[in-house]
Amino acid sequence: MYNYKDLGLVNTKEMFEKAYKESYAVPALNFVSIEQYNAIIDAVIEKKSPVILLASPNLHNQLGFEMIARLVQSGTDRLKNLGISAPVALHLDHGMTYEQCVTAIEYGFSSVMIDGSALPFEENIELTKKVVEYAHKYDVTVEGELGTLAGAEEEGDEANLNSHYTDPSMVEEFVRRTGVDSLAISIGTSHGLVKLKPNKDGSLPELRYDILEDIQNRIPGFPIVLHGASTISPKFVDMINQYGGKLKQAIGIPEEQITRAAKMSVCKINIASDGWICALAHTRRILAENPSAIDSRVFTLKIRPELVELYKDKMEIMGSANRI
Repeated sequence: MYNYKDLGLVNTKEMFEKAYKESYAVPALNFVSIEQYNAIIDAVIEKKSPVILLASPNLHNQLGFEMIARLVQSGTDRLKNLGISAPVALHLDHGMTYEQCVTAIEYGFSSVMIDGSALPFEENIELTKKVVEYAHKYDVTVEGELGTLAGAEEEGDEANLNSHYTDPSMVEEFVRRTGVDSLAISIGTSHGLVKLKPNKDGSLPELRYDILEDIQNRIPGFPIVLHGASTISPKFVDMINQYGGKLKQAIGIPEEQITRAAKMSVCKINIASDGWICALAHTRRILAENPSAIDSRVFTLKIRPELVELYKDKMEIMGSANRI
């Protein structure tokens, strides 16, 4: 069993306490390649921002939890060697079973999410509490979820066609009975490339800040999490389609809505799709410009700086830049 502290990681407790007090959110960034991971660390160095590294069960299927942890350790070692004391957490995103959470903790993850949002309320409490009891033995923090987001978390996952807003009246009991450390809620964001359903006049609706405000009044000081919060830049969608892609519809969350949530009780904002479409758009462009290339480094070395700019922008939007 690995101790996450030996890997240079922290859990999210103090990270969220500071974010809540100073009214910003910590960027939680999904990575599925070495280029994405290195770009995240580059951005942390430049922007002096805390960060939460998101690894899904699907990434475990690709690399294995031990390799993920060792890869992350290379980044924390790099920060240490540069004298940068940026807090870094390694978080299991959307763990669906108790066993997945246990395995992640055993290999050095400092934070885990147990997603029981699709279960009946009592079953969600039971599963979440079980994970919390195990995780807290090792000083690992746990994120639970109430309410469900529409869309698929990752390509190939089964899409949830309906979203269900979090019921604020259930939050206090859930937090009290589970002992969870943070809570993901549903206030209008979605997984996938279509985050918001436009109004009839074509304008975009606002997130349900009334629900968020009600929740933060019921559990003051408690860290809230937003999933599915990518902005889905049209320039990347257009670039993908220009170079052979077929993305029919893509609508993200406006930046100002993310910033507003970050100034409330939201302490962690998850970003996945933005990193994927940025990397894919530039990969398609570079390969089109170099049709005879056979070495993947033709594009991997060139997409890293593009990703760095994306992640730096996220840190500014969420207000986490220059917080260390």
